[in-house]
Amino acid sequence: MIAAGHPLTAQAGADVLRDGGNAVDAAIAAVAMACVCEPVLCSPGGGGFAMIRHGGSVLLIDSFPHTPRRRSPTPDVEAVHAEFGTARQEFRIGPGTSATPGLFAGLAGMADRFGTAPLPPLVSAAVDAARNGITVTPFQHHLFDVVGAIVTATDSARRLFVLDGALMPVGATFRAPGLADALEILARDGLAASEVGAAVVAQQAGRGHLTDDDLVNYRAIEREPLEVELPECRVLLNPLPAAGGVLVEHTLRALDGASPVDLANALGTTSSALQRASDELFAPTTQTIRQRGTTHVSVLDGDGTACAITTSNGEGNGEVVGGFDFMLNNVLGEDDVNPSGHRWPLDARLSSMMCPTIIEGNDGAVTALGSGGSSRIRSAISQVVARMCLGEGTLHDAVIAPRLHAEGGHLDVEPMDDSATLDSVVRNFPDHRVWPTPHMFFGGVHCARLDADGRLDGIGDPRRDGVAIVVDG
Repeated sequence: MIAAGHPLTAQAGADVLRDGGNAVDAAIAAVAMACVCEPVLCSPGGGGFAMIRHGGSVLLIDSFPHTPRRRSPTPDVEAVHAEFGTARQEFRIGPGTSATPGLFAGLAGMADRFGTAPLPPLVSAAVDAARNGITVTPFQHHLFDVVGAIVTATDSARRLFVLDGALMPVGATFRAPGLADALEILARDGLAASEVGAAVVAQQAGRGHLTDDDLVNYRAIEREPLEVELPECRVLLNPLPAAGGVLVEHTLRALDGASPVDLANALGTTSSALQRASDELFAPTTQTIRQRGTTHVSVLDGDGTACAITTSNGEGNGEVVGGFDFMLNNVLGEDDVNPSGHRWPLDARLSSMMCPTIIEGNDGAVTALGSGGSSRIRSAISQVVARMCLGEGTLHDAVIAPRLHAEGGHLDVEPMDDSATLDSVVRNFPDHRVWPTPHMFFGGVHCARLDADGRLDGIGDPRRDGVAIVVDG
């Protein structure tokens, strides 16, 4: 079973499962494909986190971007504006906003530790798709429009994302032959010792902070997951320095049940704690980034191997790397980590809201899940876990149920059929907004599940165009 944010992403992983690969192999193939068909959300120039269950044990692989080892005196940084659904936001792009990418270091580590195949054949479907082209979906066109200020910021970006003077329309064929070359090279040689790495350093020279030293010294880091025991299950979350797992844990421990009122109150408690005590919740050398360009893949196989992997490229730094048709991240341009332009710590792993999660049921069931959605990731994960572990609904019910998010004393709520329940939910939140329809603002929780009886189940969250595929036999 695989669940992901695009049909081709899910299909790439499903094909690997059908050919005998395990869940980790399938996740690698899916993430490589996401670089092609979800380029706003996933890129070789970004990074992520993978929660892997293999042989009964669970491990987190951190391949998130790492801050540069030194600061450039002349970083090229530009302020732009974009519409992210609820507000017009200012953020920064340019070579000076890029931290060291880690995505392929993480994928290589996953393959070495837990996979059954080397990287080159696992990325081959993505290579073919990048060369031959993929059809732009309505959701992907919407994402291009949201970050239009980025994908039209430079000549190199416009050559990739603009057709006949306008952003790639729905139904157009998006081709990225340079990305195909990059995927082949990175799968074979890695970043530091390759021509892709040389192109990254060339882009950064005199305009960004990254050098050969940053690429050579980058390491994917293995971490022990954060564990939360609930009455019917054990929940494994992304540990510090990532903040998402700590916040989900805080919400789960504040819950008395899984009703909408319980969830609203617990989410409000976590939001208040985050405002009051952020220095105590997070490692002091990091700041928490709320990635707006994020996607997720969940995979489970019949042997119980599971992989939940969340990836991000920030929003991209606006400039294509050499002739390789991808952008480096702009995580140093995030207001959350870099409000004054120079606060980030040297040579440090950045924190993140991303929280790939695995649930082990007391009955033997295993669920892999995760979400994109910036600061709403913690709310989305908390609600789905609570409804699965403390409620009585199905996996489908847990994902589809109306979602809430509390932040800074404000509550956002999706529409509810029961007006009395809605009134109870918002009673403690005078400052609230009820959305007219379910919305991608509230994240996209893609889930794969192996039930205690061996049955595979899953769902791709429709809020973010999710797709789930069951692979028979």
